Amino acid sequence: MRIMSERRALRLSMAMLALSASAALPAQQPDPSLSNIVVNGVSAPPPGALVAGPEVKGVISARRGGQLKVTMADGTDRIIAVTDATRIRGSGGLFGGNRTALAQDSLLNGLPVTVKTLQAEGGGDLLAKQISFRTNDLKTASMIRNATAQRFDEQTAATEALRGRLGDIDKYNVKSTMTVHFDTGKAELSADDKAQLCTTATAAEATENALLLVVGYTDSTGSDEVNQQLSEKRAGRVINYLQQACGWKPYRMLTPTGMAKADPAASNDTEEGKAQNRRVAVNVMVSKSVDDL
Repeated sequence: MRIMSERRALRLSMAMLALSASAALPAQQPDPSLSNIVVNGVSAPPPGALVAGPEVKGVISARRGGQLKVTMADGTDRIIAVTDATRIRGSGGLFGGNRTALAQDSLLNGLPVTVKTLQAEGGGDLLAKQISFRTNDLKTASMIRNATAQRFDEQTAATEALRGRLGDIDKYNVKSTMTVHFDTGKAELSADDKAQLCTTATAAEATENALLLVVGYTDSTGSDEVNQQLSEKRAGRVINYLQQACGWKPYRMLTPTGMAKADPAASNDTEEGKAQNRRVAVNVMVSKSVDDL
């Protein structure tokens, strides 16, 4: 299915205006912050043949121009067309007249809505007759959106600053290394490992411009393909914990890698050696120029 054309959207708007002229609102515009979201699946019902469609209750999960994707409680999605005749109601009443800007900004991702729809006789694509929601839910969705945008801006600024300092540097000093060990074929972290990871992150945080480089390894047990996947899984598990539990910023993490059984720390001919090789190395790195070397 395809995004409806401007000509068909205009005919659909005229049909809606004939049904509800007194409630007509100026045409809604796409939300610039969601311009990268693609919503597929709606074509306009033929004008003059609209009947009541199903009532759709769910959460707005995407928006593109005059279309919404609403995800319902059972996980299914419904694509619903929105026109200039669609009424948008909060718990306090109709948003209309000189409050058009509020109506345009109200259909946010994450907002729980109830949508009364129209569709062509015999079924087909849905057109929103009325979209209603609770004002408190709109406030919550707005807070989430604003906080997300703020965090993104802060991270972007920090990344650019770091790139400016390190952009021309490809060599680093290893200030320290913390090693996590694993059981055969496993990628789980022990309580002691978790505590040591956060201790390492706290110490690195106190070192200006420090970055972390996380590298996963395996012993020689198993195939090369299995060991490559396992080494990457181990590295990923450590990175996730550092970021989610220890508060390490993603933009201060160098690209991780899995080395499988390469570069063993000990001989794989003994069980003791294999135990040393089943590891993830967390390296605290500082660029040589920043470190004044």
